[in-house]
Amino acid sequence: MIEDNFILREPLLDPKQRVIGFQFSWLQKDPNADVSVAELDHLLEFVAGHLTNDDEEYLLGNSLIFIEAAPELLVAEGLRLFPADKTVLILHKKHFAVEGALDAVKQLRALGFGICLRGAEITTLERSFFAHVTHIEVKLNASNFASQAKVYGSLKQSSVKMVARNVSTWQDFDACSALGLDSFVGKLHLTPRPSSGPKALNSSQTTILQLMEMVRKNADIQQLEMVVKRDPTLAYKLLRYINSAGFGLRTEIQSLKHAVQMLGYSPLYRWLTVLLATASTSGYSPVLLETAIVRGRFAEILGQMKMSKAEAENLFVAGMFSLLDRLLGLPMEEVLSSIQLPEVVTEALISRGGVYGPFLALAEACELNSALVGSLAESVKISAEDVNSAHLAALVWSKNVVVAA
Repeated sequence: MIEDNFILREPLLDPKQRVIGFQFSWLQKDPNADVSVAELDHLLEFVAGHLTNDDEEYLLGNSLIFIEAAPELLVAEGLRLFPADKTVLILHKKHFAVEGALDAVKQLRALGFGICLRGAEITTLERSFFAHVTHIEVKLNASNFASQAKVYGSLKQSSVKMVARNVSTWQDFDACSALGLDSFVGKLHLTPRPSSGPKALNSSQTTILQLMEMVRKNADIQQLEMVVKRDPTLAYKLLRYINSAGFGLRTEIQSLKHAVQMLGYSPLYRWLTVLLATASTSGYSPVLLETAIVRGRFAEILGQMKMSKAEAENLFVAGMFSLLDRLLGLPMEEVLSSIQLPEVVTEALISRGGVYGPFLALAEACELNSALVGSLAESVKISAEDVNSAHLAALVWSKNVVVAA
């Protein structure tokens, strides 16, 4: 089944825009095809195998996993490979009536799995469901907000947590947060919050851009160190990133000079890109940063299958820069005018064209639930299984980097 399905994800956010988990769904090449329990088992084993190590240690830290489920999935043995306390199954209200589904739900709840109820009318909730679910999916109805607010208030007193879908504006996000909703799923984080005025690069960002240009030109390490000394916190943060498990180094890097000696200039450039994204002093978005890191690493791993290491590292930079305008609160044209990037990277950023464009577009499509995932994978001649492996590996890798942020 993994050969015919693409794993799609959406971030699960708390009211402070921090990523507390991911919702996974499957994009089938044939959406009308029936899926057997054996095929679901194979898919679940594949995902669990990438999210745990040989010691069965869960590699996404405290992140929750929400999985869209049907009655067939509830009895799949592969589900038992997931950490029960971190796994929540999304089940539509109508599926509770399927023979055997309620018994399966009870068994899973006894093991510690969470159940998220979908499709229930928020203003007329059947309390009988509450004994079997840990979460309930709600959709904001702006025209009936007052009635919903009362229900939110009553639910807040129960043990059932509310997950909001399709919150379309930051005003609605803030209203739902104030009413006590626990988490949010959707793509609102890709929409910048309304700005109160024009923004400009701060002093730290200006210094980082200068360092990036110097690294690109292979400037002498002593010159780099002189620039870093202007902002002592930059060196500290940079070394934290480099020493994060994202690089898997056996020797701790002690200085900028040590980093260049051990890694060379190209990896240093990529970490400066991450550092630039975190140096914002206004409108900082944890979810946007994590999305950029995953996108960059995802595109890089895809590129490693088809091109040289140096070219694949350029894809990481392209992935980071693809969200840098939103992270910095500046137009993409202004961001690109601040630093000289390879023409192929710029082409990928502007039009998703050139050599790198399809790889970046493919990584992007898997976070946008785009139906173009299959055709994009075919265009770069990468199988669904390899795309899924790269996607899950990028999620695990990014968690180590985000911890260092």
